[in-house]
Formats: sequence, structure tokens, C-alpha cells
Amino acid sequence: MSSPSGKNHSTARFETLAIHAGQEPDPTTGAVVPPIYQTSTYVQEQVGQHKGYEYSRTGNPTRTVLETCLAALEGYRLEQPAYGLAFASGMAATDTLLRLVKAGEHVLTGNDVYGGTYRLFEQVLRPYGLDFSYVDMGDLQAVAAALRPNTRLIWLETPTNPLMKISDIAGVAGLARAHPNRPWLAVDNTFASPYLQRPLALGADFVIHSTTKYLAGHSDVVGGGLVTTDAQAYARLKYLQNAVGAVPGPMDCFLTVRGIKTLGLRMQQHARSGLAVAQFLAQHARVAQVLYPGLPAHPGYAVAARQMCSPDGSPAFGGMLSFLHRGGLEAARAMAARTRVFALAESLGGVESLIEHPGVMTHASVAGSPLEVPPNLIRLSVGVEATEDLIEDLEQALG
Repeated sequence: MSSPSGKNHSTARFETLAIHAGQEPDPTTGAVVPPIYQTSTYVQEQVGQHKGYEYSRTGNPTRTVLETCLAALEGYRLEQPAYGLAFASGMAATDTLLRLVKAGEHVLTGNDVYGGTYRLFEQVLRPYGLDFSYVDMGDLQAVAAALRPNTRLIWLETPTNPLMKISDIAGVAGLARAHPNRPWLAVDNTFASPYLQRPLALGADFVIHSTTKYLAGHSDVVGGGLVTTDAQAYARLKYLQNAVGAVPGPMDCFLTVRGIKTLGLRMQQHARSGLAVAQFLAQHARVAQVLYPGLPAHPGYAVAARQMCSPDGSPAFGGMLSFLHRGGLEAARAMAARTRVFALAESLGGVESLIEHPGVMTHASVAGSPLEVPPNLIRLSVGVEATEDLIEDLEQALG
């Protein structure tokens, strides 16, 4: 088998790549874990003659390890090479990608996107001349009808944050390919992670991550990632990464790489407990509706079962879910404050379970807009604690 950390990843399985891609033992000491290159600059042998690195905003060996690993995971078993870029946050990755869109061009996205993404689109980028429209991205007819002659980018979240809507990635990719302007398709894959969903294999041009979440997995680092198979777009994005400068430090990259090593193991437990918690809540008298794509009643279940799969092909739906409290706004807020194992906090994807009220917390920026979330909505990030403890905690909090 070829080295999983070399250029040919085709024969290594996903879990092996997560541990080894881009991570050769240190040639000087033999250290199994690549060093943290905590440096800002690099000595040049002659003027303009260096060993691949000159300044750490432009490139850093620890960041190269992370970028190589991200590309290997999102590009798993693809015939063409994938290219990865790391950023200081998921929003920095999103902002850099949107710099490929010019004033006067159109971006089509979903009517349920992360509040920070909506804020970037509407409050930051629209004043610069970019045009955005929002539709139900789970309805392919609605997507086709919303495409315009000047559409340059289609932006998908699937599952969405926080309503857990599902979009058919391959179906939307087909619409993009058939459009005269051939818009790019970008997929925010944060909720699923590359362990459960690989959009590039389904026809996407770009994959975005908040690596803060499942990839790093331990709630101790903030970062973002972007992967593409488009070499020309990668070259432009690499230029923008350096020019704009929203890059992660070497310690952030090291922590993210360390987290990725256990991604497969963690996602298996997240998915097992996520399904069990969803099934429990679906039977509870104080829960009006559970939003989880792993429940057969979910309108996107069939699509999710097809495109959300572990590397062995088994359907798995992750650890994110939301539900509507039958008691309304105040009951939902009170319940979220009563949990003992679930921590009341923003973010998601860590080993610890989190609970939040999106309307007040992560999605306050969409209040008063067409994307405003229900006031009785609660979002859960199901961690890797004992499933029974999580269910017991929710049971006592629901009263």
C-alpha cells in the first residue's frame, strides 16, 4: 500500500487517512507527531531562495499538514486531486470563497442558513454589490426556478443549521452543470463532516467547514477549511488566503489535526446517540416536533440516507438535531437552562453535549428576517457521553 501521507491516497481507507495524511514522521528526530512550527519567518539561503516557506501568513509547515489532511478526507477516493486551505474560522473561509463572486453577480442559497452566514451575506457583502436570494434548497424545482442568468454561486447547507433541512447535493449539482452560466456549487459540510458526507464526490465544486466543530472536535480551537478539485479556483483562493490573511496559527492547526485523528470514532458515537436522543424526544409529550434526518418521518430522510453515509456505505445521520417545545418560548428557554449534562452554550460538534436556544443565541442575527427561526426551537449537539445519561438529562429537564 502506498504511504497514506504521500501524494497517492487512493489505496488508504478513510480512518487511516485521518491519522496519517500529510503527516510523515519528522525526518530530523523521527517524531511520530509532526512538530508545531511556531515561527513567523524562515531563513533564506540566498535572496529569494528558500525551502518552501518564507513567511507564516503565506505558508507554515503545520498548516500544510492540516490542509493536506483536509484535502485527503474530502477528496476521499476521488479520481482527481483535491486541494485544501485552512483559515482562522469558518466565516473566514466563507468570506474568502465569496471573493470569487463579483459585484452584480447572484448567489442562490437556502432559506435556512447559519445566522453568521446570513449576516455576512446581507450586512457585509450585499452593500458591495453582490445579490443574494433565499429558497427552499430541498425543492429542486424551486432551485431551478430561482437560478438567474447571472447566478455565479449556489450555496448549500445540508443538513441546515438549525432546522435540519436536507438538500440533494447531486441533484443541485446537476442543475448547476445544466445552467448556461455554470455556477459553482459550494456545500457547507460542517454538520456532517467528511466522515458522513463527501460533497465533492456528489458534484460540488467547493466544500466549506468550520473546523472548530466536528473536525477538531474538542471545543478548544477555532478554525475553518475549504477544499476544492478546481485547480484554477484553488490558485486564486490560495492567493486570496495570503492577501487577505485570515489564517490560523500553527497551534490551532496542530490541535485541529490532533482532533481529526479520532474523527471516525467520534462520529460513530455522535450518530448512535443522536438517533437515540431523537427517537426519545419524538415520543415525549412535551415535544411538538423533532427535526432529525435519521427519523423516517423527516421529509429529507430518503435523500439523507443516500448521501449521508459512513465510508463503508452505512447510512448515518450525525449528532445534530433540533426540536420544538410544545410549551412555547418561555418553556423552551427554561428547559434549556435546566440540563445538567448538556451544557448551555453556543457552537457544536465537540465531545461534550451542548444545548442552545437558536432564536436568542446562534441565530439572533436572523430575527425579524424571513429566515427567523421558531421561538420554541431548541438545538442539540449530541456529544459522546453515555447515551443513557444524555436521555436521562433531557427527561429531567423536560420535566
